[in-house]
Amino acid sequence: MISDPWFTIDKINDTSFILSEYRHWEETHCYLLCGTDRAMLIDTGLGICNIYEAVRQLTDLPIAAVATHVHWDHLGGHKYFPDFYAHRAELDWLSGHFPLSLDTIKGMVLDRCDPPAEFDISTYEFFQGTPTRVLEDGDCIDLGGRSLRVLHTPGHSPGHMCFWEEERGWLFTGDLVYLDTLFAYYPSTDPEAYLASLEKVAALPVRRVFPAHHSLEVRPKLLTEMRDAFRVLKAEGKLCHGSGVHSYGDWALWL
Repeated sequence: MISDPWFTIDKINDTSFILSEYRHWEETHCYLLCGTDRAMLIDTGLGICNIYEAVRQLTDLPIAAVATHVHWDHLGGHKYFPDFYAHRAELDWLSGHFPLSLDTIKGMVLDRCDPPAEFDISTYEFFQGTPTRVLEDGDCIDLGGRSLRVLHTPGHSPGHMCFWEEERGWLFTGDLVYLDTLFAYYPSTDPEAYLASLEKVAALPVRRVFPAHHSLEVRPKLLTEMRDAFRVLKAEGKLCHGSGVHSYGDWALWL
């Protein structure tokens, strides 16, 4: 269905699609959700290839892009979407104040990556811009016959968001929950806030979890498993930067 081999497309149903970047080690997943009036693209990937061309083969609806958080692997394709949303807590990262240099970001983009021959890292830019809508916790995004609730879930980053589609019991977790090593050791992360965010999502009646990275087979029970593990770390005085890597079978936490 999609001619660009960079993106792998999975169809969830007739109005929901996953666009994955399996040729980069982070295996970023972006989610195209269509209503009757418009569509929303949750995350736009690394920006190595044109994700707009890919989604245009799936829908002709107006599209708003929203990043779960302002990291290079989640808004690389935002440059193709004039209509985009962001959380208030990360607006400064969109206006020249991201804590990593462009050279560092370029290194991460190329790390363990099989880019197309035409990709030129020298032209790569970290997206900057002013969102058309600033999101807050509890906001509703109405797509026409389909709506998603914004959940502010800081911890991995200050303005991290999950998106809750209550009607279906679908939770789009970004980098808050996935199967692999969760990163909470950067100075911009907050382990205590991470636990509070897990408490929030673990309380929801989730039927399907859609992560931003790696395996798409995430069991809803993982939400409570992670919450409980974080609770234990807090009780032991280890829920803090510098306490190391804590492994739990098919996932781990790097503090």
